[in-house]
Amino acid sequence: MIAALTGFWPRRPKNRARVERPRRFTLPRIPWARLLPAALGALAVAALTGSIALALDRPVRRIDVAGSFQRVSPLDVEQVVRTQLRGGFVSANLDALQRAIEALPWVDRARVQRRWPDALAVQVTEQSASARWGATGLLNARGELFLKDARHVPPELPRLDGPDGSERQVAELLFQVQPRLLETGLRISALRLDPRGAWELELASGVNVRFGRRQLQERVERFLKVGAPVVVGRPNDIAYIDMRYSNGFTVGWRTPGAPQARPAAAEDTLSRQKRDPDV
Repeated sequence: MIAALTGFWPRRPKNRARVERPRRFTLPRIPWARLLPAALGALAVAALTGSIALALDRPVRRIDVAGSFQRVSPLDVEQVVRTQLRGGFVSANLDALQRAIEALPWVDRARVQRRWPDALAVQVTEQSASARWGATGLLNARGELFLKDARHVPPELPRLDGPDGSERQVAELLFQVQPRLLETGLRISALRLDPRGAWELELASGVNVRFGRRQLQERVERFLKVGAPVVVGRPNDIAYIDMRYSNGFTVGWRTPGAPQARPAAAEDTLSRQKRDPDV
């Protein structure tokens, strides 16, 4: 009877595919026995370091200011440091103090250092004015406008003028030409760049030199080699020199009837009188 009933039950297939069960993710074993001493040691070192820093972070009691001072007051520098100082000897932000000092008028560079046990040492380098910019501005030797409204403007400095943002460009031409002119006994009193891009130079003797807008370096070099000796020979007779020519220059005389200067290049009359179309 049992054998007969088993014929009604479905037989299990012999080659049925096995269902793979997903593998369980297991965390890696952490060797706490080895890591725990190292972690405790690091915490102990950090705590010790913090304790030492806290013990050394005493209040700053003295500020030493050094430098060659003509325009900057050491008292002003010290006042800035005390006003901007945050924290103690160790936690004071020296970079922030340096930036605050360099924001003072006439300060070019500053360096702030810690001096054990409770002092800050400040070294200040003043700006050196190399030229005037407009009526009240001052430029340093890098052509940077470090003071826009100076209360005292040294009158012996050459005056530079130009559009906003052209300070470095105008200063570079001054620094290029001035040393070579000084060798001949001439000195620049003014240098101008107008909004159209035309250059003009004025000597201390009152002679005006016009370069125009084109071929600036070529014309400057021609003036230094040929035009400047003409001015040196007759500084009181010349009103202006016009370098806006392809191969020469013209001279404007203060004295009526004075002889005309020969051009730098001895060519035909038409080329000597032809001015470059940049004016």
